[in-house]
Amino acid sequence: MEKFIVSARKYRPATFKQVVGQEAITSTLQNAIKNNHLAQAFLFTGPRGVGKTTCARILAKTINCENLTENLEPCDKCESCTSFNNNASFNIHELDAASNNSVDDIRNLVDQVRIPPQVGKYKVYIIDEVHMLSQAAFNAFLKTLEEPPAYAKFILATTEKHKILPTILSRCQIFDFKRIRVEDIAAHLDYVAKNEGVDAEVEALHIIAQKADGALRDALSTFDQIVSYSGDTLTYKNVIENLNILDYEYYFKVTDALLNGNFSDLLLIFNEIMENGFDGQHFITGLTEHLRNLLVIKDPATLQLLLASPSLKEHYKEQSEQIEVPVLFRAIDICNKFDLSYKTSNNKQLHVEIALMQLAQVNTDQAVQVVKKAVSAAPKTVNEPKKIYGKEADKEIPKDEEIKTPEVSQEIKKKEPAVKKEENGRKIKNISIRDGLNALKQKSDDTKEAAEEPITNEFDQSRLIEVWRNFTEVYNATAPSFAHALAKYKPVLKDNFIIEFKVDNILIAKDKINVSAMLEYFKKELNNNQIKLAPVVADKTTHKTAYTDREKFEEMAKKYPDLADLKEQLNLELDF
Repeated sequence: MEKFIVSARKYRPATFKQVVGQEAITSTLQNAIKNNHLAQAFLFTGPRGVGKTTCARILAKTINCENLTENLEPCDKCESCTSFNNNASFNIHELDAASNNSVDDIRNLVDQVRIPPQVGKYKVYIIDEVHMLSQAAFNAFLKTLEEPPAYAKFILATTEKHKILPTILSRCQIFDFKRIRVEDIAAHLDYVAKNEGVDAEVEALHIIAQKADGALRDALSTFDQIVSYSGDTLTYKNVIENLNILDYEYYFKVTDALLNGNFSDLLLIFNEIMENGFDGQHFITGLTEHLRNLLVIKDPATLQLLLASPSLKEHYKEQSEQIEVPVLFRAIDICNKFDLSYKTSNNKQLHVEIALMQLAQVNTDQAVQVVKKAVSAAPKTVNEPKKIYGKEADKEIPKDEEIKTPEVSQEIKKKEPAVKKEENGRKIKNISIRDGLNALKQKSDDTKEAAEEPITNEFDQSRLIEVWRNFTEVYNATAPSFAHALAKYKPVLKDNFIIEFKVDNILIAKDKINVSAMLEYFKKELNNNQIKLAPVVADKTTHKTAYTDREKFEEMAKKYPDLADLKEQLNLELDF
């Protein structure tokens, strides 16, 4: 049985020409080799799976090749190339900084640098994931990196450049690797599929490329996984089933139902999607992207932003011709709002269904008009009437052409500030909102008092106490603490129907809500609207508790004076 090798290793580029999607970097490195302008240290940075380590290995192999081709590619025949291909090269060393991140590991590397190469021109050290080195390891590496021997080359690779010390960055030539385009990944997958004898659909390869998110290594790993699932035939259906991706046909159906305003079909389609095991937020996010694609394909200038196969682009173009741009804006806005609030919703399915119900209304004439008005709304300048001079000014204006002042201008005139700026330079008093509110409150109180007719029904102390008890019993249900505080003391009737009562603290006396309710109760029950309340804070004599022996003796001496005399006569002292 033939030994299986994953596609990411089997089809790993061996020359600069085979590197996918990094033409700018490979051209720069080849020109540096051609002109003999190689730096002492390189830093390859970028996302995962875009070819950083691969380019480092190709560069190390190329600069040590004894017979370079005309295209500056390694010959694969000399001793250096053959030893590299057999993983037996003594001049090219790969170090994983994630597991060799201590000072001792870097010191061992520095000791190896001192030994010149036995075969080839250079000793190349490829340090992968260099950001994992410790602070002490970086410091130990600084001097060697700044002034290495002429035969030593360092190639550092990392996915997180911001974690590397600035002193290291300043000593390296930095190459930023970019994410590989979907078209380039799909083309490379097609090349691999043909070599492996796999019949692959174009849509299937595009889905794998989009899922890889710019990483060719991830795309090749996914390709191996799906080939193991589907065999020698790679279809779009097999890919979406294996990767748990929602079929884009659902989005086209949802958009058709949206155009027809049929919310029943929208709910049925979404229910089918949920029964297939997909998440509601996954659906609403995919629908937003689908609507964005319809918007992008409407303008030829933005057509390049659509990442899809040619047949799928045609499908998008056909549907985009049936929907207007304002409708797309409104639908995207609804989807985005519901996507943001999805996590905070208690009923996820109902949340998405409400979004679909709103989407069913976006294509109505009224909704489109609202969006168009909102987009085209802009401040308009008011044309002033043309001034007429000379003889034309003496002409009378006919009555039917009489110019009327708009009502809006009248409202504006009414809203002019009460205090106008004086022309003689005197200071104008600032308008105080607090003074205005106090004046308004005083005016309303005066009006209220003037409207009430004085009722002065006589009552005595016994009647007052009776009503007082009734109030505490009734008010005990709504404000028990306030009623309990009133029940401790009895009220006293003063002159001019002033009721004086005691409370324990100032907070109860300043309780405006409860005190006002009590006043209204007394006015109603005693049939007298001239009653006024006068709360008084009761004086409490606090009894200090004796804790120490001296305090206890002094307390007893106050109660029994003979005890102090006994102490003096016997000349006693307390042991404190």
